[in-house]
Amino acid sequence: MQSLTQNNLKRLRVSSTLNKNTREFGKDFMIDGNDETCWNSHQGSPQSISMEFKEASILNNVQIMFQGGFTGKNCEFWVRTCGQDNLTLLKSFYPEDKNTMQKFDLTSDSSNPITELKIVFLDSTDFYGRITIYRLDVIGSIVPSE
Repeated sequence: MQSLTQNNLKRLRVSSTLNKNTREFGKDFMIDGNDETCWNSHQGSPQSISMEFKEASILNNVQIMFQGGFTGKNCEFWVRTCGQDNLTLLKSFYPEDKNTMQKFDLTSDSSNPITELKIVFLDSTDFYGRITIYRLDVIGSIVPSE
């Protein structure tokens, strides 16, 4: 198992950034390994993060460190598998409203490797719907090319 966000990330997108200030709150800060930087969404629900992988992958888990008070409440993992045009719901998950690293098991099907993962935060513990993430990591393995 390895960090797919460090070793296999082709493209990272987010639904919004607080006040469009990517210099202080941009999407890359949640995967830079620095607990002093973060991604902040703008207000409103839902918010989301999309990750496209360079190579098809088997996903094991997703690890997220939120800022307490700005945590996703009702959340979903959506995936696109090889040869699929649309994203499909893999599972729902419910983070705790705290500042520690939380791990959410995914265990995707090895016969259907994933090419894209979308995390949807349907609502937030913040009254305005904002999400703050200090660290995000997807753990899994790259499927060897044939």
